Amino acid sequence: MKKVSVIIVTYNSEKHIYDCLASIFKYNDIGHDLEVIVVDNCSLDFIGMKSQIEQLYGEKVRIIANDRNGGYGQGNNVGCRASSAPIIMIINPDVRLCEPVIGTVYSAFEENPKISQYGFTQRNGNGQLGRSVSWTARIHPYIAEPLRYVCGKLNIFIQRYMYVSGACFFLRKSAFEEAGLFDENIFLYNEEDDIHGRLLKNKSTKIVYNRQISYMHLHPSVKDYSSESYNWLKSSIKSLIYFNERDGISRNQTIDWAIKRTNISILGAKIMILYGKEDASKLRYFKEWKDYLKSI
Repeated sequence: MKKVSVIIVTYNSEKHIYDCLASIFKYNDIGHDLEVIVVDNCSLDFIGMKSQIEQLYGEKVRIIANDRNGGYGQGNNVGCRASSAPIIMIINPDVRLCEPVIGTVYSAFEENPKISQYGFTQRNGNGQLGRSVSWTARIHPYIAEPLRYVCGKLNIFIQRYMYVSGACFFLRKSAFEEAGLFDENIFLYNEEDDIHGRLLKNKSTKIVYNRQISYMHLHPSVKDYSSESYNWLKSSIKSLIYFNERDGISRNQTIDWAIKRTNISILGAKIMILYGKEDASKLRYFKEWKDYLKSI
């Protein structure tokens, strides 16, 4: 049995998967105890990608062709069920390891059986601090949003109220299975918030955030005020409404809190415009988003 199983879900990820795998093997500090699984969600050039990976790594990488594109969580569940190690590493194709971290994390799980999840510092492609952690959307936005900003700048994690980024993190497989794995009704976005809430239903569980080690995320899901980003917001609110309703939080409350979060963004945009640091496009973007929230 291996010690750590790395799971990477791909979907038309040919531009990223090879460098992602290269970084994993470059910084593999547990040798043959590492298992690497790539689950492909019906990419257009799956055969070409599979052939390239096999040429590069042979049997070092197990490639699974998913029978459908069931979304990010469903693809990861396929990998989780196929994995043999007690510790799972979930990593996006556009993530690069930039230092040996796997051995450090595995040792932490071994030393403390209460740890169910382990996250660490995310850096953007330019090396600056990324969004490593965020406040759960189940906290009132007038409290959560200011604290999210402060905690993000200081790289602080508070287990009860914050979740680690889904771009790259580790899970204890047994604890994750007990929590129900990824909810496959969520196609994409907000999986981290959902997993965080379900893991914490076990009152003794511990979620660790290590700010001393890091990885690089080349294309984080941040708002760039484009049509693509707007579609990201639509998918995100859909996921949030779903799992909040599943857990007894009404659709109206979810939307109301989303509007309140947007009000904070609108205020911030106005201040930035006042000081000449933004143009009006950012403000229009948030106002349009607020109008959309009111319409659903």
